[in-house]
Amino acid sequence: MKLDDVRADLSAVLFTEEHIETRIGELAAQIDQDYADKSPLLVGILNGAVMVMADLSRALSIHCEMDWMAISSYGSGVASSGVVRILKDMNTSIVDRHVLIVEDIVDTGLTLSYLIENLKSRNPASIEVCAGFRKPEAVRNHVSVKYLGFDIPSDFVVGYGLDYAGRYRNLRGLGILSPKVYS
Repeated sequence: MKLDDVRADLSAVLFTEEHIETRIGELAAQIDQDYADKSPLLVGILNGAVMVMADLSRALSIHCEMDWMAISSYGSGVASSGVVRILKDMNTSIVDRHVLIVEDIVDTGLTLSYLIENLKSRNPASIEVCAGFRKPEAVRNHVSVKYLGFDIPSDFVVGYGLDYAGRYRNLRGLGILSPKVYS
């Protein structure tokens, strides 16, 4: 889906498909350099990270493996309670592996913080984070993001894996969803 297909639903476009593609390429080049001799395991966090994971993995020049996890952080629906559940675990052992968590967005940091601690208990060689987007104003629990696409405002954003009620996830760019859509 192209930005023009849903322009009326967006109050602003933050990043076009081309902006995102360029930045993912830059991140991949850095990861290629940092993991040149390590063959990392990319762990994508479902569902939002599908786009980031697909584009990032295709942009890499190094060998890597991929696996997926699904994590739920539930609360009132507006704010996380801080309670986290693993809905789908990886199929791959990470003992002595170099793990790169691939996320769509870092919002409060609570879920990602839990995930990092959980994965550390499984004895990987290293754990780093790659995120397409981060809302620095929303962060309540600082998480180190080594590979970051873009910092964005705390507005409700959709596209490039991020959705509203299951829609807009396949939007090729990233935009701020107009309040008229969800009011």
